[in-house]
Amino acid sequence: MRKPALSRLLPALILCLTPTWASAGTPAAEPVPAPAPVNTVPITWAQVGPTKSASLLAVPDHCLYTDCALIVVSHPRGQTPERLRSSPEFSRLTLTLLKGRFAVLLSSDGGPLSWGSPQGLQVAAEAHRQASRLLAWNGRSYALGLSMGGLMALRSTLPGGPYPVDGLALIDPWVNLQAAWHSSRTRQQEIKEAYGENVPLDTLDPLPLALRARPLPLWVASSPDDKVVPRSQNAALLQKYAPPPFSRSMALNGPHLGGNRFSTQVGEQLLTFFQTLEERTEFDQEGSKWR
Repeated sequence: MRKPALSRLLPALILCLTPTWASAGTPAAEPVPAPAPVNTVPITWAQVGPTKSASLLAVPDHCLYTDCALIVVSHPRGQTPERLRSSPEFSRLTLTLLKGRFAVLLSSDGGPLSWGSPQGLQVAAEAHRQASRLLAWNGRSYALGLSMGGLMALRSTLPGGPYPVDGLALIDPWVNLQAAWHSSRTRQQEIKEAYGENVPLDTLDPLPLALRARPLPLWVASSPDDKVVPRSQNAALLQKYAPPPFSRSMALNGPHLGGNRFSTQVGEQLLTFFQTLEERTEFDQEGSKWR
């Protein structure tokens, strides 16, 4: 068990207040719910990654001395790690995961409108590299993607990803880059700016790549009422990517990134998913390890 030196960790820290598949645009930022009264406690955050596109890391005290996994969070369209940190609603999920003894990295993903681009993935990789040195990392990482962040989270699990990903969780996710491209001219222009003028949709869309890749445990929360990210073109298409017995789908109602996505119930189910995977780190399916 590796124990990082506190002298290297503490100066970096800044204090801020801040069950299965069968069950059950505009250029403005996609919403994180408006602030509402929520019971919160202080969380200590550290800035990691490139200075111009910093990510934020929270490490439970337990994870400074005992091996822990790292959860990498990819933000919605138009959002930043600072915005997620300041959201009382999203803090419910953060606190649940931290109390469950996971370290949480709010990744900048290279900017508010990165759309899962290779450049954004490189930024996320550097943040992950630095973050893993600031805790007793056990070598396992999990990806959590919200809305547009679903593209980055899914891309990080695929061959060629810069760090190991042992499980994927998604909330109202975009996972289909082709569908995002054709959904509006505004999104199309944002994707061009993120990928370059000639966007290689046929080779970099993570959805078809995922459907051809090794299956990975998957947890998804989505709603048929979502008019921003159609479930039928995104979350529903990942079912073949979600092998039993660990994969789960949570059917919700209401609009895109509505407040019920950040409820205590969602947080507990999300934590249970990650904890179950931690307990079965070398689960073998048809002779191949998840790791």
